[in-house]
Amino acid sequence: MKTRDRILGAAQALFNQQGYGAVTTAMLAQHCGMAEGNLWYHFKTRRALLDALGERFAAAIERRLALSVGSDPVADYTRLLEAIMAEFRQFRFLYRDQPSYGEHAAVIARTAPDWIARTYAQLEAHLGALVDAGLLDWPPERLHDLAVNATIILRYGLEHFRELGEPTGQGTGAVRRTLERHLTLFEYRLESRAAARLVAAIAALEDAALAA
Repeated sequence: MKTRDRILGAAQALFNQQGYGAVTTAMLAQHCGMAEGNLWYHFKTRRALLDALGERFAAAIERRLALSVGSDPVADYTRLLEAIMAEFRQFRFLYRDQPSYGEHAAVIARTAPDWIARTYAQLEAHLGALVDAGLLDWPPERLHDLAVNATIILRYGLEHFRELGEPTGQGTGAVRRTLERHLTLFEYRLESRAAARLVAAIAALEDAALAA
């Protein structure tokens, strides 16, 4: 592995575990087993690390946004939730720690409005497929509102738990609870077996992530 990639991987793990604001370049250099000057050769500041990790985050977002609706809307929604859960786990600090790093990385600041609009559309398409299949009792003209509210809960779930002083690190269940919370928006309007499948899927995704 190239030194630059090794530093980025270590930074991502430490930021996720300890919080962006708590990790210094000295800590990161020690974690990587190198002198701080060698770290500075690749990344002069934590901000430079943030920008580089922002590029990785952008690639993950694009992969998730490429997921479309197929023949089984419940399985398709589960696949979407799996991608969202992976996003949260891999880039936990970006969803949780914005007060610590202030303005977003350049690529995120530039592209976030487009990502949000496309996420609305993606969720609306998946929810609409559940409606079309007779599995979700929801007025089609209100699907966009539902997609917006679901996005808000998903986007700010980890940050909300942090503000409440609740644990948000690996193994705390914060990611699972965020997904479960978004499901409460419409679970009561889902066909019972479809609702049970989604609830079970979130639990299974959590178990698989913990076992990995």
